[in-house]
Amino acid sequence: MSHDTLTHGIRANLDQFMHQLLQVMLVGFTIGMMRTVIPALSESEFGMPKNSFMLLTAFVVAFGFVKGTLNFVAGRLSERIGRKTVLLLGWVAALPIPLLVYYAPSWSWIVSATVLLGINQGLTWSMTQTAKLDITRADQRGFTIGLNEFSGYVGLAIAGIITAYLATALGARTGLLIFGLATVSLAILLTLLWVKDTLPWAKAEAAKHKAGLVIAAKPRYPANIAAHPDTWEVFTLVSWRDKRLAAISQAGMVEKFVDALVWVFYPVFLYQHGMSLPQIGWIVGVYGFVWGGSQFFTGKLSDHIGRHKPNVLGMWICGAGVAMMLLNEGVAWWSFSAAVTGFGMALLYPNLSAAVADISHPNWRGSAIGIYRFWRDLGYGIGALGLGIAAHFSGSVESAFWFVALSMFVSGTLLWWLGEETHPRLNPAPATT
Repeated sequence: MSHDTLTHGIRANLDQFMHQLLQVMLVGFTIGMMRTVIPALSESEFGMPKNSFMLLTAFVVAFGFVKGTLNFVAGRLSERIGRKTVLLLGWVAALPIPLLVYYAPSWSWIVSATVLLGINQGLTWSMTQTAKLDITRADQRGFTIGLNEFSGYVGLAIAGIITAYLATALGARTGLLIFGLATVSLAILLTLLWVKDTLPWAKAEAAKHKAGLVIAAKPRYPANIAAHPDTWEVFTLVSWRDKRLAAISQAGMVEKFVDALVWVFYPVFLYQHGMSLPQIGWIVGVYGFVWGGSQFFTGKLSDHIGRHKPNVLGMWICGAGVAMMLLNEGVAWWSFSAAVTGFGMALLYPNLSAAVADISHPNWRGSAIGIYRFWRDLGYGIGALGLGIAAHFSGSVESAFWFVALSMFVSGTLLWWLGEETHPRLNPAPATT
């Protein structure tokens, strides 16, 4: 396929764009099925000793370290073997998950299933995002990532609710088996039949940059990096050598503390307060729906007002929502608190990724996004460890909520202080004479 014949933009590539949106919704289904039912029934169904907070968080710690590493690998690998192959590998890794949960004799099998989930999420979610960025224009970047995450997190919320009802009707194991096998089989089929590889679009964009054909505000790309850098060079740049990328990476890591908390301790906290599985599914679902639904707008908003303000505000609002969970009781209050947390997430989540994409050259953008996502999803592991330690030493889940709320406030302040606006139109690189 000639690079000259490839057009960038959502409308020009609507067919592939919609296929990729469906893919990420199925990715959301896959993680969503592991969220409501398993933590709530960890003691009664999966043989975990009572109040073993460190053991309870083990499966999310495993998930975080595996997914973080696979994000890093996926970005680099996709620049060599193509986006579609990496997506397919991610779905194949998910096939055993429903079977491991169904036959699990102990909690260690759930941890093993979550390791495979980390491989699946690292490869598939990374590819749906990277593929959409390949085929869309720079001025659609916030909207593109917003739509991607909207689809994924709405999928996650829907799966949490459906599996809660299925587990109540059929039993936890059978409900998760049926839902899981149906989701993964459909995803593999759709990938094989309809998804195209989008790497040629990324190469076409890089060629245009090289030829000086991109007529737009020039992004503030880092100066201290080679035209075709190796993995270590991009890793050090994103992790600490570029102050802006480092500020974004630390914020990404800490915001995952919130999602680890929602995954592990929201169901436990609500179950301890007498909520039924479907009620827990709906309260946690509010967080997912507001997060997912609002990203439909917050990504596009950042294409107009920039990334920096929504990112910093999002960190602070999200932390406030977490703290609010403990300040009152009842379904209405907990749902409202979950909604505030979800809205904070929606402000920061697509726009941290868009900020990385803004200042990453097409030659190494896949790698840079992969490394940002490595740090971000490592936050699941580090955050879950922190939650587990906080809950273990205090003997209650409440202290984990305070740990996360405080972390979000501090991290948001660091981002405000060290970061800057990355949108090329609002903060372009100085013109060279």
